[in-house]
Amino acid sequence: MDMQLENKVVLIAGGAKGIGAAIANSVAAEGGISVIVDRDAAAGNKLCEDIGAQGKRCGKICTDLSSAGQCAEAVEQTLREFGALDVLVNNAEIDDTIELQKGSPAEFESSVNKSISHYYNVAHFALHALKKSRGCIVNIASKTATTGYDVTSGYAAAKGAILALTREWAVELLPYGIRVNAVLPAEGKRLTRPEEIAATSLFLMSAQASHITGQHIFVDGRFAHPDRAQTSAPHAEGK
Repeated sequence: MDMQLENKVVLIAGGAKGIGAAIANSVAAEGGISVIVDRDAAAGNKLCEDIGAQGKRCGKICTDLSSAGQCAEAVEQTLREFGALDVLVNNAEIDDTIELQKGSPAEFESSVNKSISHYYNVAHFALHALKKSRGCIVNIASKTATTGYDVTSGYAAAKGAILALTREWAVELLPYGIRVNAVLPAEGKRLTRPEEIAATSLFLMSAQASHITGQHIFVDGRFAHPDRAQTSAPHAEGK
């Protein structure tokens, strides 16, 4: 299937490792230009070198996106280097272990802010470029937003907000032809592989998904939607 991503500029927030790296590699394989934004400079450099060694174009920006200014600069650096922005992948995240019983209000507020603010900020500063390209946004979320996990209140709240923002932005940006979707990885009978998340993300950013927006796509082996036969048997892994 031709994803029609040749020379498309894809900014991947949290793109140096795991799911982000898998998306970066997959974009490059389709002839797109991956711009890796990550605070891990060593991992980002290595990934970009590997992609470049395959004769593909790649950009790297070392920042942690913890402030609005850093988010704005990541977008502007992308535009200075490549002249356009076609796809934003929001993937950077910070997990927590803040429980309702043991965590403090200050810890909860800090965790939520670290896990959601950059999703809004990068999208905000990328919007003028996405309007020009009639591009799209792919938000990487988590099954935790729909199933719970029991020890991660801040992370769960942020991931729930990502699902809400996906649908809010899809409505707001529809007049500009900008599609917004979310992908939710999880563990079913096994943990979802990064390459599976990447494959779904590429489909959503491609012309093949031109009529899909505001959707929450579960890539989880039906973990979040088990039938009665599944719920009657114990799960070997995950919560």
